[in-house]
Amino acid sequence: MKNIILAITGASGVCYARRLFDLLQPKVRLHVTASERGAELLKLELDMTLSDFQADNVVVYKNNRMNASIASGSFPIDAMVIVPASMGTIGRIANGISGTLIERAADVMLKERRKLIVVPRETPFNTVHLKNLLALDQAGGIILPACPGFYNRPASMDELVDFVVARILNQLGMEQDLLPPYEP
Repeated sequence: MKNIILAITGASGVCYARRLFDLLQPKVRLHVTASERGAELLKLELDMTLSDFQADNVVVYKNNRMNASIASGSFPIDAMVIVPASMGTIGRIANGISGTLIERAADVMLKERRKLIVVPRETPFNTVHLKNLLALDQAGGIILPACPGFYNRPASMDELVDFVVARILNQLGMEQDLLPPYEP
């Protein structure tokens, strides 16, 4: 069974994390953590807490638990998704600063050459954001902005969320039926 880290940070868009969780949870072993601001946004946007992510095959970590298994390169993690990814978190990861479990786990993903997917939801980007995104890309991270497409004519907010989540699942190599391949 695959081990995947799902990290939630302080950018609006926690609906993406929750939808991804719901689709991955029965298929993989999930390791879930949230920054303090990510936890605040769970409450603000979805009226949820991190304890709502408890389920079979799920381990929930506090972001200050730097000695967690997912902070070690010897622990077999297949991929990490930071969704939504705040620009502060991206900046610290891009510059090798590991002051939290999320940042350390992301650093481990990069040093071990494992898949790290960051889903920024910020707009517009400033020059510092762009430099940090470029640095993260050059270090091996995958930048997957939360930018839904409209060619599939979404009829609801759920379909907009599913567009982005489908792209994340594609990057994880997971089968998905949320979004058929584009055909003109």
